Amino acid sequence: MCWGIFIAKLIYLNKSKREGRALLVKLLNSHNLKMAEQGLTQEPSTAKLLIQACLHELNLSSNNATTSDALKERVAARLDRVKAELSADMNKGTGVLATIGSVAPFVGLFGTVWGIMNSFISIAKTQTTNLAVVAPGIAEALLATALGLVAAIPAVVMYNYFSRSITAYKSQLLDTVTVIMTILSRDLSAKDTQAKPLEQLIDYQQIKAAGK
Repeated sequence: MCWGIFIAKLIYLNKSKREGRALLVKLLNSHNLKMAEQGLTQEPSTAKLLIQACLHELNLSSNNATTSDALKERVAARLDRVKAELSADMNKGTGVLATIGSVAPFVGLFGTVWGIMNSFISIAKTQTTNLAVVAPGIAEALLATALGLVAAIPAVVMYNYFSRSITAYKSQLLDTVTVIMTILSRDLSAKDTQAKPLEQLIDYQQIKAAGK
């Protein structure tokens, strides 16, 4: 079960992270939402649900009058909800690994106690401590201990690995949400009648020269 979860989860996680990186690069190179939307493919992608959620909220909001701040709040709320759902979906299966890693040693310990108990029963029946009498029960005890460790150790290692990888995936989703909100804010500023050119807000030329 551990190895089945590990292989399936590893493929799904790596695929999602790869698609998420590609979308993030696309968004970073997009000047507006229309440009970002044009680059979307028809192939399913988990991270793509974020930009689709943003566009869906914009379509719903287009039927009524709204303000920039209210629109940003609605889009941010929808993106947070999608991000939470994607994070929860990615965590599926890791709980099984944690349970196996915690419980398996105790199952092995129970088998150890059972095997030793059988050895004592054999001693009581035969009234002798001959190795041939004790050995079968001890062998059962050692086998049960080994099986518990064989199940527990990989489960703990896999769980720790996925914990780090899923944390990185969540960070990637957060970066995507931030970029989407940045693009949306840029689009709204372009339509704002009170917006001013960048040169009137900050000394952009000086900053540009310093950057060179």
